[in-house]
Amino acid sequence: MKAMDWMSNNYIELFGAVTGIIYVILEIKQTIWLWPVGILTSAVYIWIFFMSKIYADMSLQVYYLAISILGWYWWARGTEQKEDGEKGRLGERKNSKLKVTRLKFETALILAVVFVLLYTLMWFILTRLTDSPVPVRDSFITSLSIIATWMLARKIYEHWYLWIVVNFVSAVLFFTRGLYPTVILYVVYGIMSFVGLVEWKKTIYINLSANKNERF
Repeated sequence: MKAMDWMSNNYIELFGAVTGIIYVILEIKQTIWLWPVGILTSAVYIWIFFMSKIYADMSLQVYYLAISILGWYWWARGTEQKEDGEKGRLGERKNSKLKVTRLKFETALILAVVFVLLYTLMWFILTRLTDSPVPVRDSFITSLSIIATWMLARKIYEHWYLWIVVNFVSAVLFFTRGLYPTVILYVVYGIMSFVGLVEWKKTIYINLSANKNERF
């Protein structure tokens, strides 16, 4: 009876946890339907984090809504390639599926700077302007998640490493706030992030093999 009462009082959080797990499964499989599911999950967690006074993570969900729309567009558009035409004529443009790529050194440096700036700004806001009880961890999770989600939208392989860190730090934070279904969700996220690393690496090898075959 207590379990039923608890579920009836936390059905929104349970729903968000379920859609969140579906989101990661779709992310691993690289299906474009991860984006509409992500939009739904973010909308649910905006409410959950607002009620729990985890303000940076709440604002992060708003960012997720925006980047999910942009990621949906990028994945649907793919990459534009120019086919070879006859001599003296321009080739036709053809869209191909957005492929998994590795993180370039220059991009990594820029993202590192952006992370430091975001973390500093959020920590300042949370400590000075809100009643957040966990400004350091909340700022860290939010800043790193912003970077990881942008990398996901661009299909950059290394975003999985960032999710591993984010998910396990988040699990500890949410445990201290009593959000137990969300703790389970983020532990599952963390485990599935390792699966994502393996599956996306296979895709990289497949793409490399396909490119070699095209050359010959």
